[in-house]
Amino acid sequence: MPAQSMHGSRRTSRLLLLLFFGSGFAALLYQMVWQRLLTLFGGADVYSVTIIVASFMAGLGFGSLAGGHVADRLGLRGRFLAFAGAELAIAAFALVSVPLLHDVLYARIAPMALSRLSTAGILLLTLLWPTFFMGMSLPLLAKAVSLRDSPPEAWIGTLYGANTLGAAAGSLVTVWVLARTVGFARAVEWGALLNLACAVGGLAMAAKAPRRDSDDRAERPVEGAREPVAPSTFSFPAWTLVYALSGFIALSLEILWFRILGVILKSNSFTFATLLAIYLTGVGGGALLGSRWGRRSARPGETFLLLQTAVVLYAGLSVALLTLLLGRVGTLELLWHYFGDYEALDVAVGLRDTLRFVVHGGHVVGLVQDQALLFLALYVVLPVTLIGVPTILMGASFSLLQRAAQTDHALVGRRVGGLQTANIVGSTVGTVVTGLGLLQILGSAWTLKLLVLLGGVFPILLMRTRPKARSVPIAAMGLALGIAWLVPDEVTLWSRLHGSSSGDIVVAEDGSGLSVLRNHDAATSVFVNGLGQSEIPYGGGHTRLGMLPVLLHPNPEAVAIIGLGSGDTVFSASGRQETKRLDCIEIVAPQLETLRLLSTRQPHRALTGLLGDGRIHYAFTDGRAFLLRSADRYDVIEADALRPSSAYSGNLYSIEYFTLVRSRLSAGGFGVTWGPTPRILETFRTVFPYVLRFDDILIGSGAPIPFDPATVETRLQDPFTRDQYRRGGIDAAAELASLLKHPPVVYGPHALRGTGLGMDVNTDLFPKDEYGVK
Repeated sequence: MPAQSMHGSRRTSRLLLLLFFGSGFAALLYQMVWQRLLTLFGGADVYSVTIIVASFMAGLGFGSLAGGHVADRLGLRGRFLAFAGAELAIAAFALVSVPLLHDVLYARIAPMALSRLSTAGILLLTLLWPTFFMGMSLPLLAKAVSLRDSPPEAWIGTLYGANTLGAAAGSLVTVWVLARTVGFARAVEWGALLNLACAVGGLAMAAKAPRRDSDDRAERPVEGAREPVAPSTFSFPAWTLVYALSGFIALSLEILWFRILGVILKSNSFTFATLLAIYLTGVGGGALLGSRWGRRSARPGETFLLLQTAVVLYAGLSVALLTLLLGRVGTLELLWHYFGDYEALDVAVGLRDTLRFVVHGGHVVGLVQDQALLFLALYVVLPVTLIGVPTILMGASFSLLQRAAQTDHALVGRRVGGLQTANIVGSTVGTVVTGLGLLQILGSAWTLKLLVLLGGVFPILLMRTRPKARSVPIAAMGLALGIAWLVPDEVTLWSRLHGSSSGDIVVAEDGSGLSVLRNHDAATSVFVNGLGQSEIPYGGGHTRLGMLPVLLHPNPEAVAIIGLGSGDTVFSASGRQETKRLDCIEIVAPQLETLRLLSTRQPHRALTGLLGDGRIHYAFTDGRAFLLRSADRYDVIEADALRPSSAYSGNLYSIEYFTLVRSRLSAGGFGVTWGPTPRILETFRTVFPYVLRFDDILIGSGAPIPFDPATVETRLQDPFTRDQYRRGGIDAAAELASLLKHPPVVYGPHALRGTGLGMDVNTDLFPKDEYGVK
């Protein structure tokens, strides 16, 4: 092929990288939105999310494998046409995805009593089409641009890096911009347009490509110097197994990093996407660096193994040092505790003030400077320190592995696809084993220790490649043992990250989340995934939220509460003798375990009453999914107070959720919510024709709600009710005094202004409060 051909054209190369960057951007845009919508179908609990992630990965794996075989059989023009076709297929699915996932899967299929196996099958089939074509892209383009006389891994690593950096940008822009301005449905439309643009670019490149590949090797340009590669000790099948292990460790570490950083950042709707963007930026940047580094490496396979060893060593050492510093340096611990204060940083405000801080060159003072520094420390410096270095090493190792494994130009596509598939399989296994098994059995700290030790496999393999040079592998294995020993135990890790000592906390965790109870000043605070929820002893807003609806209702036989926390709302809702059953639905299962542990160590009257009440039944799953699939009807349904900015909170503040609640109420039943924003009030009023507003407590019904303070006071004097609250140490009359003294704001059907369409309300497809829309 002439030197001025497509292979040698810098303009064409840049266009190709731009197309693949855009393809990666769209892919992560879809993942952010589709995963959100699929949790409405399957639930947001750990089992459903794991199935969703596994379904995504399965499609990518099938696509990578198929794409590799197709790429090696097509000519240059055919590869670009296949890439364009894949982008068109993704765009076509995207255009119908929102009604398919929300209006069909959620609204019609989700209410059916499906087994987990059936749910997994439906998710796999639904996602197979787009993810299959996403997986095909890299093998197709890798084969299309690979040169026989220049290292294919240079192009492969560059393509992979561009695609991954595009994915990082897609993750950030989707959550920080699109979700806050146009909502999920319009965001997906923008993604489809981007895929269409990539398809047009692919068609343009196909039009310029020769009909057949040239076999004249002499005419192929040599792109840069390339060191001779030492013979590889491992066969290609062996490399796929090694890369599968790499994927297992990488995804397991990602779960741990996100758990630790989520606790520090007090997980909100921006946390996951931001951390994922940092993770992907490290991998993408590392792949770009590795594509250049790989050309100069005479032993790329050995370097790959060294980098994989360094990943786990750094991961363990960084967490160990972080925990050590927090425990040994008093001022740092105080500073960290301040940075970890949820109320100290509003994410959207923090980003705005950071931009102002940067634009003015740091010449701002007061709150703006404080917010900017907080934002930079929490959302940039800390995550980059923990995960930036190891993810760069992960990305660089990808290019080095390609150099070691790509020994036959005729098999470039299949080897790219085979390696990607192996890595995806390992990642999927890591997601399932770590998320559903190791975290529950070992906890985060001991899982990290295990992964560090598992990383010792790489230096063992390195010893096989150079039997006479064993000093480095032996030293690496020694470091792995030492770092595994340095990683703190479970209680030490979480006590330091909660600004406490080991003797002052009770901790339990599994794949669904982390629950920590911290003793201080004669009280016990409840933290779920690092975010403060409520306290023991009971009293205050959570108590009133649980108590008021059951005392207003004439006969609350069946009550459902979404959320457990300290148990305050659930216990307060149990004060009527008429209540025969109280279902508590909690998504983070370890909360109940920590309450039981606290009760044995430090008994509280209300906690003892809560845990001993046979009327209370616990279900550890997604609350909305529970209601969707339940055939039961309730007299009172309410969600415990949930900050509107918390991750997935929009699922419990949308028109669709309140409509579901109303459909599950018995005649005259009450739907109840905490209403801290005017938008939540408007959303609630759109669904319930009759609403009482007691400060920030909203009670809605399909029928008029009688309110008579005298009747409530009479019910408070019922012997069962009086004794129940007294045993819990709750002064019920005092708690309700202010609410009963002043009549609530009453809304009737005449106050409604339509169906909510076009109004300033929260919907599943545009949860405005969750994303801080003003």
